[in-house]
Amino acid sequence: MVEQASDFRDESEALHRLLERLDEEAWASPTQFKRWTVNDVIAHLHLWNYAACLTLRDADAFLRFRRELAGYVKGGGTHMAFTHAWLGGVRNRALLRRWRDLATDTAEQFAAADPKARVKWGGPDMSVRSCITARLMETWAHGQALYDLLGVERQEADRIRNVAVIGINTFGWTFANRGLDVPEAPHVRLTAPSGAVWEWHEPSDDNRIEGAAVDFCRVVTQVRNVADTGLRVTGEPARRWMALAQCFAGPPEDPPPPGSRFRRSSRED
Repeated sequence: MVEQASDFRDESEALHRLLERLDEEAWASPTQFKRWTVNDVIAHLHLWNYAACLTLRDADAFLRFRRELAGYVKGGGTHMAFTHAWLGGVRNRALLRRWRDLATDTAEQFAAADPKARVKWGGPDMSVRSCITARLMETWAHGQALYDLLGVERQEADRIRNVAVIGINTFGWTFANRGLDVPEAPHVRLTAPSGAVWEWHEPSDDNRIEGAAVDFCRVVTQVRNVADTGLRVTGEPARRWMALAQCFAGPPEDPPPPGSRFRRSSRED
């Protein structure tokens, strides 16, 4: 059984509980992430959960789907416009139900799959375990914009270790993706929501990152600027990483400016 599939299911269920009581108007509220609405965020998560299931069962069908999306964008459309067109206008609570049903099915399919099997994706092939871990990371990261919008403090769990591991594993890629030399990896010492301590790389007094695992995950997923966290960052390599960290695929993207992403006290702009 792929353990990360259960973690993905639990993160999806937590997000569903946040959204299940939203009124109709709230679904059109813009978040601090690119002004995406609640509908946009859930539509995005839903489409890529569909893509994950597709690549798991039919690689050729996934590649056709990917070419269709690429052709749409090349023709002047946006990823979000493609997503809503693909959904046929399904929004609000109907979209929430569709997303939750598929997320549950996605968790079941990946739980039963060979974790080491290879599947197609946007870049190099990846393992089944890595694919569902990426879906967990995306759900957690995009979900943060919704918790922030609604002024709710998320009850974190140790399943975010999966997100932290992706952040650790993409240290070198963060620099290589920008055409930069890769510095020495810093020692990372994080405190989990449970109070457990997670550590990576050789201990160092001159090149280290310490603090809450939640803060580290927020930085590597670019849902917070490092200046808006309690992380203690020592040494130039560590500071450079936290200023550029990007654990998701695609061209280089800059973190949000300091103070621009925060938990609101209400849904009002």
